[in-house]
Amino acid sequence: MTVVFPGFEQKKVTVPSDDGPIEIACQVRGNGAPILLLHGFPQTKAIWELVAPELAKSFTVVASDLRGYGQSAKPHGKADHSTYSKRSMAADQHALMQSLGYQQFFLLGHDRGGRVSHRLAMDFPDSVLRLMVLDISPTLAMYDNTTMEFAKGYWHWFFLIQPEPIPETFIAANPEFWIKQHMGRHAGTGIFSPERWSEYLAGASNPQTMHSMCEDYRAAASIDLVHDRADRAAGKKLTMPLRVLWGEHGLVHKCFKPIEDWKAVAENVSGKTVSCGHYIPEELPSELVTDAKQFFVS
Repeated sequence: MTVVFPGFEQKKVTVPSDDGPIEIACQVRGNGAPILLLHGFPQTKAIWELVAPELAKSFTVVASDLRGYGQSAKPHGKADHSTYSKRSMAADQHALMQSLGYQQFFLLGHDRGGRVSHRLAMDFPDSVLRLMVLDISPTLAMYDNTTMEFAKGYWHWFFLIQPEPIPETFIAANPEFWIKQHMGRHAGTGIFSPERWSEYLAGASNPQTMHSMCEDYRAAASIDLVHDRADRAAGKKLTMPLRVLWGEHGLVHKCFKPIEDWKAVAENVSGKTVSCGHYIPEELPSELVTDAKQFFVS
């Protein structure tokens, strides 16, 4: 079920965590400065299939599965959802890069991976040289500024946070229907290769993965907001250059102001809309590669 990028080495690295050793799966290739790629929901590192090989011509690319997703470990969530807090998930990825020998690196995250990237850069600012996030505003800004339009479009944010096992049980009844409805309404399913689609469907069909995904969202609506508010209260801001790209046909563009939202948490922000929906790495891979190369080498 795993999509393998041409010429990439497949690795599974065990890293320490507050929940015990966590195995993180990744694909690695390249010889330049290291860049970590983090995927979104309900996907895997396979989202970078069209992007990673091109970036590997200029960087050492590490494309990993987040805790709970793809081939990475899937511990059962604790009652306070800390197992899937962005702090815990970010610490996994930081430890992964350290284990691979990269003390400092560039960071590119889409969707949930962008939220993990935000926390990673906040908690380990000396390690992240530059940060790019795709089609998100900060989690706290999105919850604090929720409108009817946003709630209707991103209803899964409020469905997946319901207590275990409510969403897990509903989705398990027909995982393929769920994933088609979720992903198709944002971009249509035609942008996903059969191999990538099979990998995403396998995740939605795996009860452990689906639980982990729900916990990711439960954490975002609880413990993650505690951490984000603590940063705001302390006046903490990201100091490394941050770039945000978002789809002009997506809900983030309709409901939020990403540049302004990110300026509330970062000192050096740039970005723009791009002509696509939510799944930028799969809808506009060439434009993303061009923008990323310009940003990360400038």
